[in-house]
This record gives sequence, C-alpha cells and structure tokens, in this order.
Amino acid sequence: MNLSIFPELQYLETSLYVVGAALLAALLAGLLHRAGIMLLRRLAGNRPYIANASFIAYHASRVCLILFAVRLVLTGAPDETPWLVPLSCLTSVALIIALTWLAMRCIRALSATVVQLNPVSAADNLKARRILTQTRVLTRSAYFIAALLGLGFALLTLPGARQFGASLLASAGVAGLVAGIAARPVLGNFIAGMQIAFSQPIRIDDVLIVKGEWGRVEEITGTFVVVRIWDERRMIVPLQWFIENPFENWTHKSSTILGTVFLWLDFAVPVPAVRAEFERICKQSPLWDGRVCVLHVTDASERAMQLRLLVSAKDSGTAFDLRCAIREAMLAFIAQQYPGSLPRLRAALDAEPAKAAGSSIEQPAASS
Repeated sequence: MNLSIFPELQYLETSLYVVGAALLAALLAGLLHRAGIMLLRRLAGNRPYIANASFIAYHASRVCLILFAVRLVLTGAPDETPWLVPLSCLTSVALIIALTWLAMRCIRALSATVVQLNPVSAADNLKARRILTQTRVLTRSAYFIAALLGLGFALLTLPGARQFGASLLASAGVAGLVAGIAARPVLGNFIAGMQIAFSQPIRIDDVLIVKGEWGRVEEITGTFVVVRIWDERRMIVPLQWFIENPFENWTHKSSTILGTVFLWLDFAVPVPAVRAEFERICKQSPLWDGRVCVLHVTDASERAMQLRLLVSAKDSGTAFDLRCAIREAMLAFIAQQYPGSLPRLRAALDAEPAKAAGSSIEQPAASS
C-alpha cells in the first residue's frame, strides 16, 4: 500500500518504526549489560575494585547503555520523523546525566575499595585512618567536580545555553562580585578540605581538644567536621576553623599517650614505699602498656608536697581509665598504710605568749 498520498499516515509509520527500533535496542542493551556484568564478575577474581564497581555502579551503567542504544537509533532515524529533534535533545541530556551518575558511582566504588583494603579495626590503625580521611574528603570533592561537569555538558546541549552564558558574562559586574562574596565561605571550606586531605592535621577517629572539649573526629564532610564529645554530644566545626586556629591532636603521630596523676601528701610520707606500690599497681594493671611508670616529687608548698605519677597507655581512653584506677588504688594504700601522711594543717603556738595568757586567766580565779 502506497502511503505517500497520506503524509500523516506515512509519518505515523515512520514514528512506529523508530519507536519499535528504540524499544528493541533498549531490550538488547539491557540483555547485553546483564551478560557483560555477569562475565565481568566472573573475571574479577581478586580485583576488589572491579567487583565493587559491578555492584555499586550496576544500575547506573545499565541506564547509560540503554540510553546510548536509544540515542543511536534516534541518530539513524529519518529526518521527517515527528518530534525527532526534541527527543534527540532530551535523550542526550538524559545520557549526560546518566554518565554523571555512573561517574559518581565509580568514585563511590573506588572509595569503598580503599576503605575495604585499609580497615580501621586494626590495632595500629594510624595509616588506615590517614587513608580513610583522604579518601572521604577527596571523594566528596570528586562528587562536586563530576556534578559540576555533568551540569555544564547538559547545559551545552540545550539551544539557549550559550545565550544564557553570554548574558551572564555581559551582566557579570556587581552580580559577580556579590556572588563571589557569597560563595567565599563555601570556597574557603572547599579549599580547607583539600588542605586537610593532603596535609592531614586531623584524621577520622583522631582525639582532639577543640575549644576545651575532649572528643574524637567522627566525620569529615565537605564543609564541616563532626567531633564526638566524650559525653555523646556532637560539636560541629567548620573545616576552615582547623586551618586558622590552633588545637590539640593527641593521636597525630601515634595513639599512645602519657597520663599523669597528681597527689598532695604530707612531708612525712615515705616516698620510696609509695613509689614501690605505684610500680606494683602498674605492673598488675592490664591497662598499662609497659612503657612508662615514673614517680617524681614535682612541687612543694608550705603545707604538703606534690607527687606526679606518670604512666603510659595505648590510647587516650585507656589512659583515662588507668589514671582513675591508679588514683583510687594509691589513695587507698596511703590511707591504710600511712594515714598520718595525708595533707593536714599544722599550727604552732609560741610558748611565752601562751604562758602569759594562761597566767592572766588563772589570777581572777585565785582572788575569788
């Protein structure tokens, strides 16, 4: 049947052919993707990144392959196909968005692989925490760059994108200045995040003293750091603050740390006996790491002397528990063995004024 005398029916027939070809191409692309992923998983072997990417980027890669197949069908479709140009433009934008999604999922797979290969559950996890911090910060930065590039390429496919960019450049005066000032905190935190990722002043699970609070680094985002305080509070600190302000990092080079216990005792206490008991307590404690166990008389006042008990532990949390245990045991030992050596107030009464005061009190009693 010759449909050339019926243009509408001819266009309908062309549209049906294109739709059918697009559906068939999408179906074949889906089957090909499934077979390719199964083959890739079999060939992955001991390659953790390929195995992780095949699971994490599964849906994104399938959508990309289907849209690519549909885009090929639309490219080969006749020019007289109805709605060909807007459909091609829409498919191109969708394909760019899908490719951006695929890139972000591949970045996520890379991050998961790095974390998998460097577990922080190990006893000496300093290197693992350093790599984990770099991975998280760089992953978020890569997300931002991928999304920005995807948006840029998607806008370039739209007919009015270049005109929109030209209008922005033409009116870039005050608006550009205002936008730059408004974006300064965001850009500052972004640059601070890059500095933290490479210079490593803080890492995940580091023990910090921030504004007088003791806590651990729980999370590092693209704009702020979450510090978990010892009493389960959370302190939210901007990234830029760690670049511009001093703070204490107790685990920057190693998680081991020294702890101190101060005791104020009377001058009569036998220091060698106290030192021997302190060393015995350290050796019996499972919290002590065996490195440092030292007692010194570090200060003296008019009332008592100060003893500093210095001990070492594998981390700050263990050191706190060890200090409390030593303080409790030492006070119990001194109270039991040398109760007179606890701090006390001394008073001395001069003999001559005391005798004169006594005689003045006794004379009225004798006269009566």
